Amino acid sequence: MDSQKIESFTAEDFTGTSLPYEYLYSFKGNPFELGQAREKMKKRASEVGVKRFISLWNDYLASVGNKKRTPLDNVTTFDGQEMELFSGSYVCSDAGVSLPGANGTEFNICSHPIMPTRRLVNIDSGEERLKIAYKKGKTWRNIVVEKTAIASSSSILSLAAHGVLVNSDNAKALSTYILEMEQKNYEEIPEEKSVGRLGWVGEHGFSPYVDGLVFDGENSFKHIFKAVTPSGSYEKWLEIMRDLRAKKSPARYFLAASFASAILEPCGLLPFFFHVWGTTEIGKTVGLMVAASVWANPKPGEYISTFNSTDVGLELTASFLNSLPMCIDELQIQSSAGVKDFDKIIYRLTEGVGKIRGAKTGGLQRTATWRNCFITNGEQPITHSASGGGAVNRIIEFECTEKLYDDLPQLCAVINANYGHAGKIFSNFLQSDFVGDTVGKIQKQFYRELLSRDSTEKQAAAVAAMLAADEIATQLIFKDNNALTVDDMAKIMTKRSDIDINMRAYEYLVELCSRNINHFRTGPFGEMQCETWGKTDEGKIYIIKSVFDREMIAQGFNPTSFLSWAKKNGVIETNDKRCTCMARISGNNVRCVCLKTDW
Repeated sequence: MDSQKIESFTAEDFTGTSLPYEYLYSFKGNPFELGQAREKMKKRASEVGVKRFISLWNDYLASVGNKKRTPLDNVTTFDGQEMELFSGSYVCSDAGVSLPGANGTEFNICSHPIMPTRRLVNIDSGEERLKIAYKKGKTWRNIVVEKTAIASSSSILSLAAHGVLVNSDNAKALSTYILEMEQKNYEEIPEEKSVGRLGWVGEHGFSPYVDGLVFDGENSFKHIFKAVTPSGSYEKWLEIMRDLRAKKSPARYFLAASFASAILEPCGLLPFFFHVWGTTEIGKTVGLMVAASVWANPKPGEYISTFNSTDVGLELTASFLNSLPMCIDELQIQSSAGVKDFDKIIYRLTEGVGKIRGAKTGGLQRTATWRNCFITNGEQPITHSASGGGAVNRIIEFECTEKLYDDLPQLCAVINANYGHAGKIFSNFLQSDFVGDTVGKIQKQFYRELLSRDSTEKQAAAVAAMLAADEIATQLIFKDNNALTVDDMAKIMTKRSDIDINMRAYEYLVELCSRNINHFRTGPFGEMQCETWGKTDEGKIYIIKSVFDREMIAQGFNPTSFLSWAKKNGVIETNDKRCTCMARISGNNVRCVCLKTDW
């Protein structure tokens, strides 16, 4: 057998001449050599793009009067099929799939062509999925399914939702057919790496920028995965971004937050929020589009999400994006629905770990995780006076008072047509040897400097990530010497004293009592003109304990936590272990909180 001769055959030889088949037929006297030569010839045919080699070989045998068949000769003959698979006892034609029975009978398994065409191995979990091709009318369709979805007659019924003609009568036979086809053609069916999310994927790199990577995730996220791709002109995008940066536009913060999302995992940092608020028509939504254009198609409905989502939806989207920024538009959507406190959403998303949920088949689902930046906007702040210190600590909040760009329609037109290049360049750079250590050093340098600016550790870590990412992007992409500085970020950072929820609670109480002074004063005859809250003394405010608890809880503060802090810091006067004291109000001795106003 001449291997070089086999390797010399071209696609035209296979489809326009009989030369390959004549050479193969020359081994008819030696079944062993014929089998070896046929396998090599089949491989060569596949290399040059001929997908129906076995069918053509069968036709050649028939033309020379040789009716002998071996098991490998029975193959799929679907019109327009992606590849030719050995079908064993199954008859696979445009009429569908059937199995011959006794006395010339035939059992119909599926009334349209269907076959496995890819085996996908998830690089995250190692789980296998099958890509199933099926033909309805003249159109071939594809669906990626988990092995468990075709492993039994009950689970395979889920394919009916995608148009596969399967029901309780043929479910078991169809399940057996697909699994047998994969087994019989294990070497012929290509095996590819797949992933169900974006961002850092262990040692494999940064999804979707991994060679030969196939998406096998939820169909509901498929449009986002497709949106993360370079499109249009990198130079046109770069030109308008440089203009934004040169004019010191607030868009610089959006860009920095977008790039920062990709370095959180290499730097071992937790997720954080970057929230921009302000009046309408200043370009807050366009700012989100600028951030999204670093990585993906920024058009509405492609990459950017909205707050019009359930808590589970937000969590699943965060897990899918993983290392890419999650851009969420229009905070007021939740506000109009009655949501006034976003602390729970902030805490949950910035933890970077999803809820533990049970699996349908028993046990637990794989817990979702993420390490990204949440870039949000709205007409109001995302925090309020009673927001927990932990929530405030995880947010970089910025009031935008000036237009993002002097020609917003032009900016939108440019980024809608040109996007995704910078993110790919940035992530490829991060995957270079020794870059991870360099990025970490830059972030830590900014972190140390920010801590000296009355910043908390979490705020400093998040802002340092933005500064580090912006510094790298400036040198790698923009090359314009317009990087953000510590002074730029210090203007929008929350001070350590502002984050202390107990200090904010104290300030609220003093303000509340000042606004409601009549609740502490008696009239000319010693009577109270409204509900009694307590009394005032020089440098002190006595608040009846039940009133104190009610007003604190109504504003979202924890009375017990505040009193513990207040006692340690000398903000209250006490004469017992309960952080309260007795005072005579309206002729009665009642338990009060004695708040010092001159401490």
